[in-house]
Amino acid sequence: MPAPIRLRELIRTIRTARTQAEEREMIQKECAAIRSSFREEDNTYRCRNVAKLLYMHMLGYPAHFGQLECLKLIASQKFTDKRIGYLGAMLLLDERQDVHLLMTNCIKNDLNHSTQYVQGLALCTLGCMGSSEMCRDLAGEVEKLLKTSNSYLRKKAALCAVHVIRKVPELMEMFLPATKNLLSEKNHGVLHTSVVLLTEMCERSPDMLLHFRKLVPQLVRILKNLIMSGYSPEHDVSGISDPFLQVRILRLLRILGRSDDDSSEAMNDILAQVATNTETSKNVGNAILYETVLTIMDIKSESGLRVLAINILGRFLLNNDKNIRYVALTSLLKTVQTDHNAVQRHRSTIVDCLKDLDVSIKRRAMELSFALVNGNNIRGMMKELLYFLDSCDPEFKADCASGVFLAAEKYAPSKRWHIDTIMRVLTTAGSYVRDDSVPNLIQLITNSVEMHAYTVQRLYKALLDDISQQPLVQVSSWCIGEYGDLLVSGQCEEEEPIQVTEDEVLDVLEGLLVSNLSTPVTRGYSLTAIMKLSTRFSSVNRIKKVVSIYGSICLQMYSHSLQALFCRNDWYVIQSTVVLSKSSLFYRFNLHVLYYLVSLLFQANDLLDLLGGNDVVPVIQTTLPTKPASAGGELLDLLGDLSLSTIPPMTAYSKNGLKIEFTFERANPNPNIAVITIHATNTTEADMTEFVFQAAVPKTFQLQLLSPSSNIVPALNQGSVTQVIRVLNPQKQQLRMRVKLTYTHKGSPVQDLAEVNNFPPQSWQ
Repeated sequence: MPAPIRLRELIRTIRTARTQAEEREMIQKECAAIRSSFREEDNTYRCRNVAKLLYMHMLGYPAHFGQLECLKLIASQKFTDKRIGYLGAMLLLDERQDVHLLMTNCIKNDLNHSTQYVQGLALCTLGCMGSSEMCRDLAGEVEKLLKTSNSYLRKKAALCAVHVIRKVPELMEMFLPATKNLLSEKNHGVLHTSVVLLTEMCERSPDMLLHFRKLVPQLVRILKNLIMSGYSPEHDVSGISDPFLQVRILRLLRILGRSDDDSSEAMNDILAQVATNTETSKNVGNAILYETVLTIMDIKSESGLRVLAINILGRFLLNNDKNIRYVALTSLLKTVQTDHNAVQRHRSTIVDCLKDLDVSIKRRAMELSFALVNGNNIRGMMKELLYFLDSCDPEFKADCASGVFLAAEKYAPSKRWHIDTIMRVLTTAGSYVRDDSVPNLIQLITNSVEMHAYTVQRLYKALLDDISQQPLVQVSSWCIGEYGDLLVSGQCEEEEPIQVTEDEVLDVLEGLLVSNLSTPVTRGYSLTAIMKLSTRFSSVNRIKKVVSIYGSICLQMYSHSLQALFCRNDWYVIQSTVVLSKSSLFYRFNLHVLYYLVSLLFQANDLLDLLGGNDVVPVIQTTLPTKPASAGGELLDLLGDLSLSTIPPMTAYSKNGLKIEFTFERANPNPNIAVITIHATNTTEADMTEFVFQAAVPKTFQLQLLSPSSNIVPALNQGSVTQVIRVLNPQKQQLRMRVKLTYTHKGSPVQDLAEVNNFPPQSWQ
């Protein structure tokens, strides 16, 4: 066979490939030649072929068929063959392969070889991929090499011992005698690997930790010599002597000094010396300072030393390197609970990090800012955080709003300030607040009796300015329903009262019922508020008309329930103190349960027993013929002839994270009209913007498409877009529909068509 090409020629050839397919063809051709050479048992070029195979493995191509050839090279007497063979074993084999069992004898022989470089190869391979069985069999040879005077072998044996201890922890004591003189070595490589070995033993065994605490003075002396030593070209990195060894020693000191007064006392001075003498103009010095700070904060150090460590982190916040600023914020966040006052001194610098362009730094700064909030700085910190809430990206708004709510609840200086702060959050980021923010704010307003007039006036003004923030609209609607009489009477002492009439208030609430921005829950709040105002306003006839004519799809049953209140005899209204109580049924259940609770209102005796008899008052008394209870119970009795047959929802479209679900309802006046409400949700991590839903039906149908609630489908199912479709089907034919969806996702426009033919029979029959 002709001589195979050299590795350098193969690399040059592969680099000329213009396409992935061309490169793959070259690799396959060369692999075929290598396989043929292996079958011929060609010992002359085995080393060259395995070297090429390792290069292909690094490129991501399969090279497992060369495993046995690596073992043959390891068994060779040539150093060049052994070097490639051991390298191949480290790359192509692991402890899960049965082949590695064949290596144990070869490695044992090479550990006792007369040449240090061959011994080094065996130590590196054992320390890289040795299994538990191999480590048990060869631990004795490693321990012997750890005691040798050869620095080249001692540093490799120390690292190999670390791997042996990780695989077989019970062999740890075998290496204990060999560690006595390791720290006396002058060679920095041996010192470095020795510190790594001691660190591993201390982390894995409490007994070893107690044993090695006596080495603290020796470690302090080594670290001091590194700091005070002059320029050494062999170990100098950016003007600092062996920073890698310094970092390792600091980590070991941190482990030894943790929860130990004597050890901590012994290292206080050297830590202060490192913190004050290390150059900070280069990243090398910053790395040492960071390890010093972690050590100071983890041991029982003096208070002055801890303040020095936090000041170092404060200087890191002014660094131009983003990584250093992020590390400083993360470290301060961990220490803020134990050294709150020291971290407070850097509050202004931390707040400035909220303006950073890097999102990771911005998030850490936000978390740390909330951790710094207390009763003394609540006003100033909330001012900064609310400004951040106004301008931050949408991904921060939910967490920031939650943080403001918690801080305001814990440290609010007054109820008025608390209410103003929560309203500010709802005004700027209402769509991002938690689900429990609305009932929590309602509870806060209820408990602040002296602030009722001020609150209802502020919320009414906010409602006039913006109705897009649904939580704000819900709270405003509830508050107007409860305290609308205070709003109209102008009984506000905290600020100049506004002049508003009953009709103007009702106009605003009616506007919410027909607004495309209002969700079904918001419309429920608005309709409830209008109903409550019948006991506070004189416009009872107008309110009765609104309740009777409002036929929204999602509130039709609720509207009929409220309308029935005007037709029943001896009906009652629950007062605000009961509605808002956290123990009451109205607080705990949603509007669907409310339908049943409304029927209970007509059973005066039972309701008085339930609520204690003091929180209900008769409002209107009429005399009408009594209607016998229907077979469906109290709920059907309340709703009269309203049909409660339900139509199951259906999934009309589900693709690329976008899901379109149809829910159905019959239009009460005209049974030939099917009312379909679409609910569009988004499971991806990015919002779907410019969302447009279009539909078409056959000519025998007539279709009316109302305006959608929004053109943005929020990510991660955090909300939905709703849209109502009315379909006239006079011939009762099976409903068929073709839909067209267009939206923008992650900056790319998306358009798709779909046919919906599996409508439930109840929707068109």
